[in-house]
Amino acid sequence: MLPVDYYHVVFTLPAAISQLAFYNKADMYGLLMKAAARTLATIAGDPKHLGAHIGTTMVLHTWGSAMVHHPHVHCIVPGGGIKTGEQQWQACKKGFFLPVRVLSRLFRRLFVEGLRALFEHKRLLFFSEVSELEDAEKFAKWCTQQQNREWVVYAKKPFAGPRAVLAYLARYTHRVAISNSRLREINDKQVSFTYKDYRRKGNNQHKTMQLDTVEFIRRFMLHVLPSGFHRIRHFGLLASRPKMALARKLLDAPAPEVDETSAKADEETAVFNCRKCQQPLEIMAIKEPVYLPRAPPKAEVR
Repeated sequence: MLPVDYYHVVFTLPAAISQLAFYNKADMYGLLMKAAARTLATIAGDPKHLGAHIGTTMVLHTWGSAMVHHPHVHCIVPGGGIKTGEQQWQACKKGFFLPVRVLSRLFRRLFVEGLRALFEHKRLLFFSEVSELEDAEKFAKWCTQQQNREWVVYAKKPFAGPRAVLAYLARYTHRVAISNSRLREINDKQVSFTYKDYRRKGNNQHKTMQLDTVEFIRRFMLHVLPSGFHRIRHFGLLASRPKMALARKLLDAPAPEVDETSAKADEETAVFNCRKCQQPLEIMAIKEPVYLPRAPPKAEVR
């Protein structure tokens, strides 16, 4: 962690686009994260705003408090960056990172442009309530409608230092759609759980929802990500060791200490224990699979 303020910016997809994203999770979730990262980098790099090369750590969430489909990405951003073209750290204004209205406009344009590109390359699937968008003319008109609407980019108050950032990441990076603490009652027919109604103000946001068991399972399964999809990603200087080293140097911050001796010792002593007797397991034999993969046959040359 760098010894600077960290800011929390959230990019959210509109409900209409979320419907299409449900049938195209891998491509559209990836587009969401890339568009958000490019938006932050572009606006921060503009001399009118910050004029610096920044970094961000992103965490994708696909659920709302009631476990409905609600794709959004949380961005944890250091309050500053390496000044463009110079070996100097450029800090943002105290308590203010970047204008959310400007971020929203650029994010909307970049995402819709990426959406049109996915359509042109036939990467999108259309089912149910969005099936009519398979027509090119209707899809183009729909994209124009989405680009004329307001998109939500929300900037929260800065974290109370690097330790608060680590505490946040520890709580939320591997969280699933619902935690055990929110469950109130479970039986063969229904599940009751607490959720937040953000339309309410004050301290009466917490309510209880009761769903049929099958509906509860359906909502939970909405948020299973595509195989191999990385929901935690780093961009900019946070994805580059040399740039992070330069940032620490410019901030006069010591590099993190790594105890290589103990790490190596842990690797050498790591064993797998039997679940019943708790004794170390030993590899007795390694068997090859019954079917060995091979290349496809070559075409005959005549």
